[in-house]
Amino acid sequence: MKTLATLDKLKILGEGAKYDVCASTASKVQKSGKWDIGAASPSGVCHSFTPDGRCISLFKVLLTNYCEKDCAYCPNRAGRDVARAKFAADELAGLFMDFYRRNYVEGLFLSSGVTHSTGHTMSEILKVAEILRSRYKFGGYIHLKILPGASGGDVAAAIRFANRVSLNMEAPSAAHLAKLSRTKSFDGEILDGMAKIRNHLKEQPGVSHSTQYIVGAAQEADRDILQSVTKLYGQYNLKRAYFSAFQPVDGTPLAAIGQTPLIRENRLYQSDFLLRLYGFTYSDLAFELNGNLDLELDPKLAYALKHPELFPLEINKASFNDLLKVPGLGPRSAAKIVRVRREHRLTQPAELKNAGLVLKRALSFITIDGRFYGDRSKLAKPNRQNYTQLSLWGDSRDHLLTGAMADH
Repeated sequence: MKTLATLDKLKILGEGAKYDVCASTASKVQKSGKWDIGAASPSGVCHSFTPDGRCISLFKVLLTNYCEKDCAYCPNRAGRDVARAKFAADELAGLFMDFYRRNYVEGLFLSSGVTHSTGHTMSEILKVAEILRSRYKFGGYIHLKILPGASGGDVAAAIRFANRVSLNMEAPSAAHLAKLSRTKSFDGEILDGMAKIRNHLKEQPGVSHSTQYIVGAAQEADRDILQSVTKLYGQYNLKRAYFSAFQPVDGTPLAAIGQTPLIRENRLYQSDFLLRLYGFTYSDLAFELNGNLDLELDPKLAYALKHPELFPLEINKASFNDLLKVPGLGPRSAAKIVRVRREHRLTQPAELKNAGLVLKRALSFITIDGRFYGDRSKLAKPNRQNYTQLSLWGDSRDHLLTGAMADH
């Protein structure tokens, strides 16, 4: 049998890794000291920006696309007729360092299909990281994928080597995951893996973990996903969730299902920002009767329209947390308003422009020194399908454009 050349493998396995989302500015390189090479970047992962404005290039690749799992959406699922390849640990580590020395990349994202067994594949993933850290003294960014069913020892080892680890949820509940795979256990592999990561992260506080959902593949609703995300943030110390709109792949069982609109993915990211950075809770989110977010309104505006009794807010008196609920206002602009009004009473809309808020959006939800400058019709309930508000803990179901807010 003819052996594939290294660059031919890279073409296959680099393409196969594109379905894992990992773009973030939330991580910082923490590994230093005993590893000397590569610790130049203070920021995170693929296509993120350092504080000095540089873009980080990430070497994102699969160790192998041979896989024993049957995920219905996955191009690398077992039994699909697709070109297959596998790197040896030495080979992949050497290839990465070659690319790093040529300044092509600054960090590594390593995932894999499952071949032979989860334990065997995790062992090979860990070999790559160990070679980079020990033999090459690489001190830069490494993101390692934790495979479902990984042992506690493998999880602990991955966290020792990595700056970030991730275990994909894929679906928000056992019932939804069952629609995607017959070989994965939601409680026994996914949630148990999340618990192992949480517990071992206590020993390595500089490391973080993330997850990913395939949006629309399991016919789940947005409320299911966001309920799951909220529980992960609260119970498993998750750092960041990513959302990938389902795209059908020929030759898979879900090939006939239509593509999930990208705007739905965007609305989930916006809602996630509200949960993580704006002080919103799950019960604050406004869902339509079908359980999805409104595709025509960003989630913050939907919240404001759902609660006309709260608006308009007086800009000179509202607390920082209340200001964050105003459409067009973000954490930086809210903080600046709070600082400025300690010494100066705001009296005109023009004074707010320097605070960085989106004045056109905010004016209908605030008063300035007792005066209203907006459009009162925007405070009325919209003539559209009613929203439903769900309690995170009261639901009887089973469990729970890259992250940029459309407005502040």
